[in-house]
Amino acid sequence: MILNQPADFRTLLKSNAPDFRQPVSVVRQNFSAFIKEILEEEDDPSDIESVEITRGLQGYWIGGPEAVTDQAILFFHGGDFSFGSTRDYLRLCTLIARAAQTRVFSVDYRLAPEHVFPAPVDDAVTAYKYLISYGYPSHRIVPAGISAGGTLVLDLLLSARDQGLPLPPAGVCMSPLVNMLFEGESVTKNIDNDWLSQARLNAIRALYLAGHNPEDPVASPIYAHLSGLPRLYIQAGTHELLLSDIASFVDKARWAGVPVRFELWEGMFHCWQAFAGKVPEGEQAINLVGAFIRDALTR
Repeated sequence: MILNQPADFRTLLKSNAPDFRQPVSVVRQNFSAFIKEILEEEDDPSDIESVEITRGLQGYWIGGPEAVTDQAILFFHGGDFSFGSTRDYLRLCTLIARAAQTRVFSVDYRLAPEHVFPAPVDDAVTAYKYLISYGYPSHRIVPAGISAGGTLVLDLLLSARDQGLPLPPAGVCMSPLVNMLFEGESVTKNIDNDWLSQARLNAIRALYLAGHNPEDPVASPIYAHLSGLPRLYIQAGTHELLLSDIASFVDKARWAGVPVRFELWEGMFHCWQAFAGKVPEGEQAINLVGAFIRDALTR
């Protein structure tokens, strides 16, 4: 049940959802302005440091003085692969850093349609290699992401496994996109419950994949061979359009021998964690993410 949530909050999200009938540049501006407006009263993070991972790829260290500095959360923001940034998800990064007592390294990966699949995946792998090259061993890194960022966590783990890179101890996915065909029954069943829409899912596929096969295992991790991945922590809301696909992915991962902790949040919509200042369950979910990461980094 949604606790103390304003009755019209989901309606507010729906009325401000990205509209891809507009130019992508306008979608990006409007989304950033909306996020800034609804979270403007929240505290700014205590520490941000910008670094250039490689030419055209920027990363941001986020974390307070209580954060452990010899380990890292490698974070990928949401935004349908075509909008969003560390700045838009700064509040979420800050709360995760505090909950995990670990600095977050958030990556502003390249966005579609300027940079289509697999550019964001390549950036995720590059960022992971960057952390390792700067003295963070793989067992001291936990990738985490929300929505499209959750997909990139899975893509990173699959790519690292297939490239023979050392794997991190775990991965965290909040409301990930796992099947670019978007064929689960919840896509229609939850159409009135989520702020995602069928039109928006179609836009994701068109802009990001740009004609690429949606059944490519890197584009849609549900079609990948999943054996050999580290343990996963996946959160999804019962009101999400993506719920059925996420549940199917969890089943497949478990059959492949991957340890998966899967949590269903009653009444929650896509990316509710990003609105922790407005939705109490958001803060609760982030605290559990932090506890999971702390455990993964101390095993």
